[in-house]
Amino acid sequence: MTEHYVSDAPYDPEADRQVLDRADLDAATWVLVWRRFRRHKLGFACGIFLALVYLALPFVGFLAPYGPNEIHEDSINAPPQGVFFTHAGSWVGPSTYAVEMVPDRDTFTMREVVDDTKPMPLRFLAACGKPHEFLGLFETRARLICPAEGGTFHLLGTDRLGRDIFSRILWGAQLSMTVGLIGVTVSFVIGLVLGGMAGYFGGWIDATVQRAIEVFRSLPELPIWMALSAAIPVNWGPISVFIMISVILGLLDWPGLARAVRSKFLALREEDYVKAAELMGAKPSRIIRAHMMPNFMSHLIASATLAIPAMILGETALSFLGLGLRPPAVSWGMMLNDALNLTAVEIYPWILTPMVPVILVVLAFSFLGDALRDALDPYS
Repeated sequence: MTEHYVSDAPYDPEADRQVLDRADLDAATWVLVWRRFRRHKLGFACGIFLALVYLALPFVGFLAPYGPNEIHEDSINAPPQGVFFTHAGSWVGPSTYAVEMVPDRDTFTMREVVDDTKPMPLRFLAACGKPHEFLGLFETRARLICPAEGGTFHLLGTDRLGRDIFSRILWGAQLSMTVGLIGVTVSFVIGLVLGGMAGYFGGWIDATVQRAIEVFRSLPELPIWMALSAAIPVNWGPISVFIMISVILGLLDWPGLARAVRSKFLALREEDYVKAAELMGAKPSRIIRAHMMPNFMSHLIASATLAIPAMILGETALSFLGLGLRPPAVSWGMMLNDALNLTAVEIYPWILTPMVPVILVVLAFSFLGDALRDALDPYS
């Protein structure tokens, strides 16, 4: 027989009241969603990371030590430059050493010669480099961190033209992180409209949308991206090309969402509250917007979060192949275009550094999407 344990402690009515008076019983849905999302430690941390990244995008000019296309002729293909806090056993604060690139006759490459006899302290909240527009309001040379007078600060090295890789990664985040938002917006507008019409009205509308979905899903995605990107006129400016690339990514990504919306609406249109709204004379647009769409919102938010990294990878792939954004625009994919030369990668491996933010951002969106998908269904 199973033994039962009975506590010898005296009865405490306050302890029972704390167990019975759970806040979850009377809390609003958004409170339950927030509590469940906050308990997902990895997803919550990724959400904070992505929020900080997007909040920093307007201030990239202030955060980056150099401009995106600022060339340093004396530091071509320079390796990452270390930051030191002590010199000869004494505290000197964040500093670098003077670096000179000299030709190596044995390897026919540029070799780094470090002068470690004199530290060069970095400057903070100082003016340096070329002017940049602060929030599009005025030009300024103020930056968060600047190299010492007459010194350099290349935290992640430089590329084949002597441009600072760390600064270009920060500047490239503006386009690489934004292209996903625009592409998902285009994709969701098309997917919601076509999927909602197919699921609610049915009939020939449903059949037409279904055939269109099948046609788009049968197309090989990357070759179509490449063909449409190559068709963009060469005389277009960087902003026009950026917007067109975002639209192309969105136009080819809507079939999956449209099919999910259609299947959900096919089930929701048979619900009693939808039938009641129809009998009361509500218009189809109001029924879809006010009664059916809110019941599908949790899936939409999770889907949008998981679709953004696919857009970022799409832009990266196109720019890596030379069919995406064009100079003087800067994106992570354009920076990785230098890695097409395997010999250069072998000699200068730091040109692959832009892969790191791409991996971090894609993983962060994936973990955030998983956390939101679980949190937005708090009653499961």
